Amino acid sequence: MNTNTFTLKSNNMGGQASFHEVFNAWGCVGDNMSPEFNWMHPPANTKSFAITLFDPDAPTGSGWWHWLAFDIPAHITELPKGAGNPELNLMPAGAIQSLNDYSTFGYGGPCPPEGHGIHQYIFTLYALDVEKLGPDKNTNPAVVGFNLNAHVIEKTSLVMYYKR
Repeated sequence: MNTNTFTLKSNNMGGQASFHEVFNAWGCVGDNMSPEFNWMHPPANTKSFAITLFDPDAPTGSGWWHWLAFDIPAHITELPKGAGNPELNLMPAGAIQSLNDYSTFGYGGPCPPEGHGIHQYIFTLYALDVEKLGPDKNTNPAVVGFNLNAHVIEKTSLVMYYKR
C-alpha cells in the first residue's frame, strides 16, 4: 500500500456536521465555521491549491456549492479553523474565496431542506497546475468548478453528513 498519496485531513471535523460547521441562516442555526484542514504529499508539479465544499444531494438538479477557495499558494499545507470566513482574514495572502450558492463569499455550511434526509458534504482539495486559476471572487460557482477541473492534477476529499 502506498502511504505517500495526496491526502486531506482535519483534526476537528468528524463524519457528521456539528453545530460548528452548520450554516447560520435559512432556518439553520450553527457557527458557520469552516473546519481546520491539513494536507500532505501533493504532486511535485503543484503550483497552487483550491478547496471546495459541495453538496450533491441538494434538490436543485445541479447540487449546491457551499465554499470555493482558490489561488492558495503551493507552499501552504494547512488552513486554520474559520479560514472560510473572509472577515477573519485567515486565508493565505492572494487566496480568493468566491461566491457560493448562498450568494455570499467564503464558507457557507450545511443547511439542507428540513425533512429532506441525509446530505453528503464533500470537501475537496485540488492540486492545480496554475498559480492563478483566473476567476475572481464574483465568478459563478459553476464557472469556478469548470476552471478547477480544467487545471486539476490530483484531488483528495473528506466527507461529512448532515440532516435536519
